[in-house]
Amino acid sequence: MATVAGAAVVVGVDAPAHSRGTVEIAAAEAARRHRPLRIVHALHWPKLPVPMPPGMTEGVPETAQQEARAWLAEAAETAAKVAPGVPVTTELAAGRPATVLTDESRHADLVVVGERGTGGMLVGSVALHLAAHAACPVLVVRGEPRSIGPVVVGIDGSPNSVPALEVALEEASLRGTSLVALHAWSGNDWTELNSKLPMTYEFWSGDAQEERVLAEALAGVGERYPDVPVRRQVVRGDPGVLLSQWSRCAQLVVVGDRGHGAVTGLVLGSVSQHLMFHADCPTTVVRGRSPVNTG
Repeated sequence: MATVAGAAVVVGVDAPAHSRGTVEIAAAEAARRHRPLRIVHALHWPKLPVPMPPGMTEGVPETAQQEARAWLAEAAETAAKVAPGVPVTTELAAGRPATVLTDESRHADLVVVGERGTGGMLVGSVALHLAAHAACPVLVVRGEPRSIGPVVVGIDGSPNSVPALEVALEEASLRGTSLVALHAWSGNDWTELNSKLPMTYEFWSGDAQEERVLAEALAGVGERYPDVPVRRQVVRGDPGVLLSQWSRCAQLVVVGDRGHGAVTGLVLGSVSQHLMFHADCPTTVVRGRSPVNTG
């Protein structure tokens, strides 16, 4: 994944009770990447007759602004405890959280959001919108954060899975762990029943064509990331179910926002959406990356 000097890790925050864990993970991600951390709260006041430009909070009651600033200050304190060497800035922006964070993504290395919250910081609105529209990878914090276990990436062989693979490799390298590259496919004898069999069930070999799909996707990986051990998995079954199973022991699951071919499920709204609601660890959704404007 291409990196741009100065691009921050951006985290969207809400009330501290909902955001503390998300801020902790975002701070750790910033430290791991040697990036600054930008903490953003989007203040959307429903009674405003017209949308306010980003950065303008006139018309919002002073009590709401004070509360939001207190949340930002507490989030900054939390980040400083987790990653004391990381530069931290805060931003109180006017607008809907999904819109504000999508705008922030154009200048970010990573956007981090939680799975729940108030004021619109909900997986069903903000995270899903970001996964479909953000200009950088989106990390949805849910499940159990872990410091051990592999990074797992879903690969369908389409061009859209290439950025997801690059992000997953970088994540595995930064974390000092291995990568599980999962290519799930459906055959004539696949059923709902065997898609839910445990990971130890012996149906991993797949057919030769599907093995080639994964081999071609991983060609050259060892040269680019010699420090990352790669475990290949060609699996007959449902990709959402199988990636969810892996999420029970993984540090991170990475998927693209869409795909095609044998794994038609690798699109936002199916596999990506399934993981954002059901994964047992943090999940990163990767779209095609736009150039980052640092000006």
